[in-house]
Amino acid sequence: MPQPMVPAGPGARRPFAAFALAACALIACSAPAARALAPEPAPVPKRWQLEIDPSPLRLTVVDVPGQGPRAYFYMTFTATNNTASDLLFAPSFELSTDDMVVLRSGRDVPAAATRELIERMQNPLLEDQIGVVGNLLRGEENAKEALVAWPMPASFQSEITVYCAGFSGETVSVEVPSPASLMASASGSTMPIQMEKKLLRKTLMLRYRLPGELNPSAGLELEPFETSWIMR
Repeated sequence: MPQPMVPAGPGARRPFAAFALAACALIACSAPAARALAPEPAPVPKRWQLEIDPSPLRLTVVDVPGQGPRAYFYMTFTATNNTASDLLFAPSFELSTDDMVVLRSGRDVPAAATRELIERMQNPLLEDQIGVVGNLLRGEENAKEALVAWPMPASFQSEITVYCAGFSGETVSVEVPSPASLMASASGSTMPIQMEKKLLRKTLMLRYRLPGELNPSAGLELEPFETSWIMR
């Protein structure tokens, strides 16, 4: 089989990367205080919350028509509504590497690749991330199953984190430094940092460790070494 091509766009370095790294360094200087002040989800959910059952994170190769073999991370999940009422379900998933690459599920994933991955699962109830959006009725018999996928990032080191949003109604508003202020500070400006409000949502975080070498053609299944709810 030809070697899979890894899309360069999502994981490629960009000119502003140096500024972003400097901004992260500024934040890291106050990391202990930031962690101490970071909001955490309520110990007992105060808003609606769905049950989510994610599969292992998998890596495989799909021969995409007109493009050739491409490597993708993907996972499936089951969402169950055990709350007191039916809810509008619109989940979102992001895959983040320890090399500052963040990918939204479905972006740069051709529909043909998604169809192929769903067919491989041999589950007639499995939907794609668009088809699963809609009213989620109460009860286990009305649970929805879907598949989400990302192109294999061109740049990462030893960890991958998946953030699953849209499974809880809990939110909190916080003040954070504006991106423009961080960029200005990173470039040496002495102007005061401007704060802005940001709405954080309760999000399920799944962290995975990667093996030393990745061979997408051989397939890979990863179980998270950390699973926790965070405000993001």
